[in-house]
Amino acid sequence: MTWLRHFIPAPINGRKREKLVGCIGAWVGLMFTEIVSKVALGDLNPWFIAPMGASAVLLFAVPSSPLAQPWSIVGGNIISALIGVACARNIGDPMLAASIAPALAIAAMFALHCLHPPSGAVALTAVLGGPAVLDTGYRFAFMPVAINSVFLLAAALLFNNLLRRRYPHRATANDAPRLSTHDAAQGPARSPYL
Repeated sequence: MTWLRHFIPAPINGRKREKLVGCIGAWVGLMFTEIVSKVALGDLNPWFIAPMGASAVLLFAVPSSPLAQPWSIVGGNIISALIGVACARNIGDPMLAASIAPALAIAAMFALHCLHPPSGAVALTAVLGGPAVLDTGYRFAFMPVAINSVFLLAAALLFNNLLRRRYPHRATANDAPRLSTHDAAQGPARSPYL
C-alpha cells in the first residue's frame, strides 16, 4: 500500500506573491489574447481555443520552465495543430485520429525541440473540433492557433518583464526535461521550476 503515497502531491514551493502574480498574469494574458484575437479574427469560429488556458499556466505560473519558452509555445502549438488537422482529414475513425494526433505531435515536438504540453490538447482540438475546424482546414494552425499563441506570448513577455520576472529564459542542458521511468530514492519530488 505504500504506492498509494505516490498519489499525494508534493507541496508547491513558491512565495505567495509569485503564486498571486501567476494567477493575475494568466487572467491578464488570456483576456488580452481573447480581445485581440476576436478583433483580429472577427467572425472566424473558433477564434480562441481552450488549450490557451493550459499554456497560460506555464507562461505565467512557471515562466522559467523549458516547456514555457517562446519556441515551445509557438512552434509546439502550430506543429500540433497541423498534425491534428492532417489526422482529422486522413484517418477515418475519429477515435483513432484522436489518439494518434497527440502522439505524433509529441514526436514532432521532441524532434523540433518545442515540447509544450498544451500542444497535445491543440492536436486533439484539431481532431475533435468538428465542422468549424474541418472547414478551416490547415489554416486552423495559423488562424486561430498561431494568432492565439503569439498574442499570449506577447502578453507573457510584457507582463513578466514589467514585474522583473526574467522571461524568456535561455535553455541549458541542465534545464532540459528528463525522460525517465526510474524512480530515484531521493526523497519527495520537487519541481525545479518553482
